[in-house]
Amino acid sequence: MEQSFDFSSYNSIKRLSEDELTALWNRYLSDKKDKHARDEIIVQYIYLVRYAVGRVKVSLPATISIEDIAGYGVEGLINAVERFSPQKNTRFETYALIRIRGAIIDKIRAQDFLPRSIRKKIKEIKQASEILKQELGRTPTSSEIANYLDMDPEKVNQIISEDITITSIYEKRGTSDDSMEIIDTIEDSTKLNPQERMEEQNIKTDLQKALQRLPERERVLMVLYYQENMTMKEIGETLGMSESRVCQLHAQAIMKLKNILNENRSSRLQKAIV
Repeated sequence: MEQSFDFSSYNSIKRLSEDELTALWNRYLSDKKDKHARDEIIVQYIYLVRYAVGRVKVSLPATISIEDIAGYGVEGLINAVERFSPQKNTRFETYALIRIRGAIIDKIRAQDFLPRSIRKKIKEIKQASEILKQELGRTPTSSEIANYLDMDPEKVNQIISEDITITSIYEKRGTSDDSMEIIDTIEDSTKLNPQERMEEQNIKTDLQKALQRLPERERVLMVLYYQENMTMKEIGETLGMSESRVCQLHAQAIMKLKNILNENRSSRLQKAIV
């Protein structure tokens, strides 16, 4: 099957009923060589690719085309259909989204759209951040990092934002096969055992608490960006600030959230050991 799809034609697809879709799955699962059945299933779930592309496209640089992202997503969907097993106790939609997102981010990371010079600066900034964190006993501000490296603060924020653009939304846990967004869950929540349900709740609780510890302006920015899917420019217009300033605040907020979440995990681990 061609690994691309014209999303504009999605509305013309004949949607199967639940019984028809179940029958189609049974037909394919009984004979994995039935490529026609496989392709029919892929078409029925192509909306998952459109959903995943819609979630990621607003946060990626213009150098990455939507067509490429969609192509990566279709590859992930094909892989999901071919490898899915009902015995996994996971809804196919949940399993497929993990595969689709994983395929997209793996391809993006493999291509590395950032120049080598920027990668070098990112490494220097991260090293400086860790050193200052040890010295100050807290997360350093971008201005403090800039002073330490004798760089322009605006440049530091720009570099941090470019790095975060590629990596922050798709934090990966486990192998590439199990890649997922940090606030998503792999399995259907109705099928989680008590321990897994508790771990899921801990993640959501930690994230909510971490967001509450952010300054109000940064907290509002995160909500507008990740929940309302607004662009940096739109957020700037809403909050009355420049797009570059929004990028600065976004970079600062991500750094703070990561440090807060890491502190929470370390604290929980220490309590478990004691």
